[in-house]
Amino acid sequence: MKLDTKAAGLAFGLLWGIGVLIGTWCTMLFNFPSEWVSFLSSFYLGMELSIIGGIIGGLWGFLEGYIGGFLFAWLYNKFAS
Repeated sequence: MKLDTKAAGLAFGLLWGIGVLIGTWCTMLFNFPSEWVSFLSSFYLGMELSIIGGIIGGLWGFLEGYIGGFLFAWLYNKFAS
């Protein structure tokens, strides 16, 4: 069975991007400890503890998740055949 690389990339990207977005907004709204936001902001340019910063982090998360999912499915297809 082969995995569709684009579909896997899209699924991973959506999961990670939405996770970063919701995590940032929940941290901001409910005053959770923000160490992970400051950690991610060192990698994701423009990400900060704000509504716009959460959207920027979500976009970076989607890009990173898409690349990771694509590579995962591609490697799986290479080793499975």
